[in-house]
Order: sequence, then structure tokens, then C-alpha cells
Amino acid sequence: MASQSICSSISSVATVLWCVGLLLLGLFPTAITGTTIEGHERDRETLLAIKSQINDSLGVTSSWNDSAALCQWKGITCGCNNFYGVIPPEIGRLSRVESLILQNNSFGGTIPANLTHCSNLIQFVASRNNLVGNIPAEFGNLLKLEQLRIYADFLTGNSLQGRIPDTLGQLKRLVNLSLDENNFFGLVPSSIYNISSLEIFGLVYKRFYGSLPDDIGFTLINVRRIYIGNNSFSGTLPESLANASKLEVFDVSRSHFSGKVSINFQNAKNLYWLNTEINNLGSGAAGDLDFLTTLTNCSRLQTFSIAVNQFGGLLPNSTTNLSTTIRFIYLGFNQITGNIPLGITNLVNLMGIGLEYNQLTGTIPDSLGKLKNLQSVIMGGNALTGRIPTSLRNISLLSEIGLEDNLLEGSIPAELGKCQNLIKMTLGSNRLTGLVPKEIFSIVTLSVYLDLSNSLLTGSFPSEVGNLKTLVELDISGNKFSGQIPATLSSCTSLETLYLGKNHFYGSIPASLSSLRSITELDPSNNNFSGQIPVYLEKLSFLIYLNLSYNHFEGQVQRKGVFSNATTIALTGNDRLCRRIAELHLNSDLMIARSQVQFGKGSIVHI
Repeated sequence: MASQSICSSISSVATVLWCVGLLLLGLFPTAITGTTIEGHERDRETLLAIKSQINDSLGVTSSWNDSAALCQWKGITCGCNNFYGVIPPEIGRLSRVESLILQNNSFGGTIPANLTHCSNLIQFVASRNNLVGNIPAEFGNLLKLEQLRIYADFLTGNSLQGRIPDTLGQLKRLVNLSLDENNFFGLVPSSIYNISSLEIFGLVYKRFYGSLPDDIGFTLINVRRIYIGNNSFSGTLPESLANASKLEVFDVSRSHFSGKVSINFQNAKNLYWLNTEINNLGSGAAGDLDFLTTLTNCSRLQTFSIAVNQFGGLLPNSTTNLSTTIRFIYLGFNQITGNIPLGITNLVNLMGIGLEYNQLTGTIPDSLGKLKNLQSVIMGGNALTGRIPTSLRNISLLSEIGLEDNLLEGSIPAELGKCQNLIKMTLGSNRLTGLVPKEIFSIVTLSVYLDLSNSLLTGSFPSEVGNLKTLVELDISGNKFSGQIPATLSSCTSLETLYLGKNHFYGSIPASLSSLRSITELDPSNNNFSGQIPVYLEKLSFLIYLNLSYNHFEGQVQRKGVFSNATTIALTGNDRLCRRIAELHLNSDLMIARSQVQFGKGSIVHI
């Protein structure tokens, strides 16, 4: 009997030390009334508090006192957490434990059902581990539980699965339910929506389906944050959410919600994040955006996105009355009509605006240049007219300008050269005319994409393009450029795609372009190039697409070492080029099966 008592004592102390190890690594929160204790001092105070609550008959914690440094206490190791294995089922013996926080470790196996013997448990956090299996239905017996967080992340995390136990609806004190990014599926138990104490509701990245209850705003009266995006929820967004006056975050993005949004947000004065993007909301009709007017009462609003839906109707002027705290507005890929409101400059803290691929008309307000915090202006794919505002030069933080696929006219403002933080600029498919200003190529930060395609630009292409040494994609096709390709392009050694087609370039392809070792797509088609096809093209090991069609190249394609990675080589419309297919040889047998070469009048010959 004595030996059983000793074994029990050892087991209990060992379990306490296991929990203490988690504590030392910063995983247990410590609150000491009126005092904030930093570093090991906070841990020391907490450990002493634990010591005072246990019966340590074996003296395991005897060294836990002020006579020795914390990291010298018996059973205590200071360092990074890297716990693995299963969660010890003996934890269930700690009937007085209130917080069990195991996050950011490598625990595997299932969640022990006997944790439910910890009847005083208030917090259970096991996020970012390698747990598998279900949430035990017995968790519904932890009637004091306030925090249940077992979320994962994109790179590492749990593989919990199955359905959420209906018994969780019994947790009437639950404040935080965060089960994001696991493998749960099915309907959310209706009992969950009746937990009136719930403040945080997180079910992101799962396979949940079904609709939200019509009365959710009356049952979850204390809800502050709803994260249920990246699921298969459907139906309309309940109007009753107008009653959720404490709402701060509402994210239902990437689901299948549909219909008109009729939520009145005027009472949600603390709302700072509203995201309904990538759904089927709206009907493409007038009045779809009436609910935006109710957001003008949300004085803390920072991020608002309804992009990629079916919203139609005029962009309301009330948009300009949104809170000055707003930083991001994304309305792209809808069917919104009307003009860009001139009062958009009221939103003085705006950092990003996305209105792309709608049906907007009119001009881009010149006053946009007053928004000094703007970093991205995305308005492509509309029917905007007039000129590109020169006032954009005043926005020194701009990193992206997207104005492609509009009806913009006039020349490209040289003043854009003042935007020295740009990494992407797309101006293609407009009616722009004149020369490309050399000042554009002083923006050495341009690295992602420069698109000047399909307009009416003329003249020689500036040799200053060589300044863009980190540019990855350059498209100047479909214009009226003339002259020769600038040899300075050879300095753009990061280029992966280069489109020069449908212009009036002539001469040979410069030998200096052999330095473009990263090139994967090269298209100088539909020009007046002549001479031999450069041998160095065959040695560009990443080249998979080469279009030399409709020029005046001559000679024959070499036999050795030719285009070992190419999947498409187009040579159509070069009358003086030797057409002997046998002369074209691919090094890789694998590539032979899926490569194609075009000769003559558009014929495709598979080799």
C-alpha cells in the first residue's frame, strides 16, 4: 500500500514537472495582481505558486527557493520548447489545474479523453502541434472551460478530423473557440450558435458547409470576432448580425454565400475588419451596395473587402464618408458602375485601393495624389478615360500601379519617375501615345512587372531600361516601337519573360542578350528582325517558350544542344529560314513528346 502511494506521488510530481516545463518556455500565462513581471522572474513567481499548491512528500521541489537561480532548480531546464510524444494521460489527475497550454510543440497522438477529469480547466490550448483524431465528446463536461484553441497554420499543425462534437454546446462559459486549419468537416452543431458567452469563433480553412442561423445575431450577442472563411458555407448572410453590436472582425471570405447583403452595420462601432471576398454575394443590380452606407458609423474600420463577388449598381458616394482609420478598400472583380468619387481623398490613411475589373467610368481623380499613405492603386479592367494623373508623383510610398485594360489616353507622365518605391506597374491595353519617358527607368525598384503592352506608344525603346536590373517581367508588345532592341537589356539579368512582339523593331537580336540566363519566355515575333537565329538561344537552359514568328530570320536551326527544355518553338512566317524539320533536334527524349515547332503557314509539327 505504501509503495502504491509513493508511485502515485512520483507520477503526480512528474506530471507537474512536465507541465512546469511548458510554463518555463513561456506557454503558461501568468497574472500577478498589480504587477508585471518580465522574463524568468515571472516564471519564478509562478513556479513558487505551483509549489505551494502541491504535496511534495518526496522533496522534488525542495530546491525551488530564493537561494538558487531559477535555472538551477531541480527538474527545471531553461531553453526552447521542443516537446514531442503524446500528451500524458496522467494530466487528468490534476483536478485543480485551470490552464493547460501546449501550443508550438510537436505533440502527437490523440487528445486524451481523461483530460475531462480536470473539472476546473478554464483554458486548453494545443495549437500548432501534430495532434490527430477527434475532439473527445467528453470535452462537453468541462463546464468551466472558457478557451478551447486547437488551431494550426499553413506550414505545420494538427490533423484533427471528424465533426465538431455537439456536446461542445454545453460549454456555456466558452469565450474562445478557435479550431482553424484542421481537417474537421460537416455541419457546425446548432448548439454552438447558442453559446451566448462566445466572443471568438474561428473555423477557418475547413470543410464545413451549411448556412448560418437566421437568428445568429440574437444568440451570439457577445461575439466579437467571426472567422469562418475558406469553407463551403452557403445561403445568405443573416440580417440579425445587425444586433451583434460588439462585432470587431467579420471574415466569411472564400465560401459560397450568395444573395443581397442586408446587414445594417451601424451599431458595430468597433468593427475594424470586414471581409466577404470571393463569394457569390450581390445580384449585379442597383442597390447591391446600399449596405456600405451603414458602415459610415464604424469609426474603427481599417480593412474592407467585398472583392470577387456579384455586386452591381453605382459605387455610392457614402464610400467617401467611411472612417478615416480605413487603410484598405478592395472592391475588385464585381459589376460596379459609376465614377470614382472625388471625395475619396477624405480617407487620409488609405494604403491600398482595389477597384479593378468592374464597369467604372469617368476619370481618375487628380486629387488621388493627396493620399500620401497609398501603397497600391489597382484600377485596371474598367472603362476609365482621360489621362493618368501626374499627381501620382506625390505618393512616394507607392509600390504598385495597376491601370491596365482601360481607355486612358495621352502620354505616360514622366512624373511617375518620382515614385521611387514602385515594384510593379501595369499600364497596358490603353490608348497611350507618344514616347516612353526615360524617367520611368530611374525607378530601380521595379522588379515584379512592367507592362506597357497594347497601346499606341512610339519611338525607340529607351536604353535606360538597363537600369532595371531586378525586373522579372517586361511586356512592351503590341505598340509602334521602332529601331533596334537596346543592347542594355542585357543588364536586366533577372528577366524571366520578355515580350517584344507586334512592333516595328528591326535588325538582329543583340548578342548581348545571351546574358539573360533566367529567361523562360522570349517573344520577339511580328517585327522586322533579320539575320541568323542566335546560337546562344539554344543554350539558355530555362527557356521553355520561344516565338520568332513573322520576322525575316534566315539560315537553319543548329543540330547540337538545341533547346533541351523548350516546350514550344514558333518559327512561322520566316520565309528564308531552312524548313528541314530533321535539322531540329531536342536533347531530351521526354521533351520530344510534348514539344512543338511551327513552320510555314501556321502548321504545327510534333517531333
